[in-house]
Amino acid sequence: MRVVKTKKKSSAALALAPEAMGEEIRSLVVEMSWRSKSGETGSALSISDILAVLYGRILSIDPKKPALPRRDRFILSKGHGAAALYATLALCGFFPVKNLLRYRVNDGLFHGHPSFGTIPGIEVSTGSLGHGLAIGAGMALALSGTSSKVYVLIGDGECNEGSIWEAALFIGSRGLSNIIAIVDDNKFQGFGATGETNRFDLGAQWQSFGWEVMHADGHDCVDLEKKFRKAAGVTRPTVLIARTVAGKGVPLIENTLAAHYFVADEASARQIRKNA
Repeated sequence: MRVVKTKKKSSAALALAPEAMGEEIRSLVVEMSWRSKSGETGSALSISDILAVLYGRILSIDPKKPALPRRDRFILSKGHGAAALYATLALCGFFPVKNLLRYRVNDGLFHGHPSFGTIPGIEVSTGSLGHGLAIGAGMALALSGTSSKVYVLIGDGECNEGSIWEAALFIGSRGLSNIIAIVDDNKFQGFGATGETNRFDLGAQWQSFGWEVMHADGHDCVDLEKKFRKAAGVTRPTVLIARTVAGKGVPLIENTLAAHYFVADEASARQIRKNA
């Protein structure tokens, strides 16, 4: 993580390579699912490496000053992947890792979807699909002329929402180059394969709305970092379509529809912890 105007390293995550951080995020996600007996685990696992690279290498943020005006903003539009975001924030020092024990429990602060004001590091409440990009558009417009950038992570299934394309058209027409969208292209949504709903070329769709389109392996941290750094220099809005694996790290559910609503058992938690 690049800490804004801070000389001293403020998080143990800084010592982790993105690959190791991604593994640790997955391990925590599975353990959280097992302990709470709930979760949309597959969607959290597929974005683990994306978050590791963003928070470990790209975002200008300070966990000790999460509301610093000149920070970058990150929005998890596909809010059902919240477990991965919570794990990432904990590893980066926004709060103690032990607090994750309060994930999806009565009186806990770590809800099924991110909720603004509950824990540090959550920029906006999300979960109602399709809204994150529009919120990001407003942020990017307000931050025009500053060094801050806005990153919005959306799902490939979420791209079925009309509000995504309304926001994409607005952003493209305004040429807001300080916003970068990331599509978690794991090929599945809640009740089927995304290809059953959207049979068009996703990259071509974004390009037609005036966006620079990039592609990356969503689990190749070197490739992800390279593309994010390249996107930062593009003079129009950029979308990075990241090919990912639903249920990444749990072989039983990888690349299956079952990954989406998978609830881990103790055996799964122990296996992924062993491999992390």
